[in-house]
Amino acid sequence: MNSEPLMRVDNLSKLYAPGKGCESISFDLYPGEVLGIVGESGSGKSTLLNSLSARLEPDTGSVLYKRSNGEWLDLYKLPESERRRLLRTEWGVVHQHARDGLRMNVSAGANIGERLMAVGERNYSKIRDKGLRWMKDVELDVSRVDDKPSTYSGGMQQRLQIARNLVTHPRLIFMDEPTGGLDVSVQARLLDLLRTLVTELNLAVIIVTHDLAVARLLAQRLVVMRHGHIVETGLTDQVLDDPQHPYTQLLVSSVLTP
Repeated sequence: MNSEPLMRVDNLSKLYAPGKGCESISFDLYPGEVLGIVGESGSGKSTLLNSLSARLEPDTGSVLYKRSNGEWLDLYKLPESERRRLLRTEWGVVHQHARDGLRMNVSAGANIGERLMAVGERNYSKIRDKGLRWMKDVELDVSRVDDKPSTYSGGMQQRLQIARNLVTHPRLIFMDEPTGGLDVSVQARLLDLLRTLVTELNLAVIIVTHDLAVARLLAQRLVVMRHGHIVETGLTDQVLDDPQHPYTQLLVSSVLTP
């Protein structure tokens, strides 16, 4: 693992009410690392993810991001336009509901192409070629490149959303329950695809999930949250096979108990 962090989170808090949101969160994320954030509904996972990905300004604390040129950026001291530019270029966000991450009224190819245009690509044939290549990479039928996402199944929409995010080779991806709402067989194929792409592209990923099986498959390190606080953190297998905190023990046992 690279010795220099890609992201440094220090004493981050965003509270809506006592115990609602996230509080006093600190950790480092390294290049190529997949960090899982787990916990039950209402534990603060999504609030934390939104704050880390520059979509929800925290009450206190800081999120520092190291660009490829070595420059450290303090996210919430940047202009909003610069944060939006990061989300279009060096970062990507994969939403639980693909409709939140796609433009449903334009074609699949245009969804992928928009991201390329955001980083300066203007050659139509290159944009289309890359779009077709990425559709193939995420196991979508390339003959449907001109179809709108609204005509796709849920699993196909999620794969298109992944292609849209990865086409610019971002350094960091945020995923919010990426397999939620999909049936089991579709989930399994999507997880295999994600694991392959993350490894091949050496992506850093922060993934929020309530599903410990998803966390075990994708994440190298886990953060366990309860009532807005981190209660346990460590290597994924270590946390899931030998949980130390009573809440983590309860989470793991509830999965194992029929």
